[in-house]
Amino acid sequence: MRSPLNRDRSLEELERDRWPAPAADATRLAAAAHALRRRPIGELTVEDMRLLIGQDIGLPYLLPLALEVLRDNPMAEGDMYEGDLLSAVLTRNPAVWTGSSELDRELRVIVSELTDLPPDLRQKAERFLAS
Repeated sequence: MRSPLNRDRSLEELERDRWPAPAADATRLAAAAHALRRRPIGELTVEDMRLLIGQDIGLPYLLPLALEVLRDNPMAEGDMYEGDLLSAVLTRNPAVWTGSSELDRELRVIVSELTDLPPDLRQKAERFLAS
């Protein structure tokens, strides 16, 4: 059983790792990721989680939160397209799931119950289920 997440704490606090400020010429993505790492995880939106998960940032803390969202709405949408959070979660390195068998099982249940997925997302789901 997973221990409850402290949603009032930021990734910086949870990971005990403060990143240096991004360089002045940092990309918008890098600057956004740095800023989001300072926000309490309970305040992160679907888009925030999609962005951070897609960059492999804070996965031990964000994947459980993402699965909570996906359990209620597998096609949850950030700023990109319907199902973009699911896409970000499904495309993480398979090794991520090795240490999280409970989360892996839960995601497999969510994905196996989906029908009528867009072709790209269906392909990602099939790859995940095959791994």
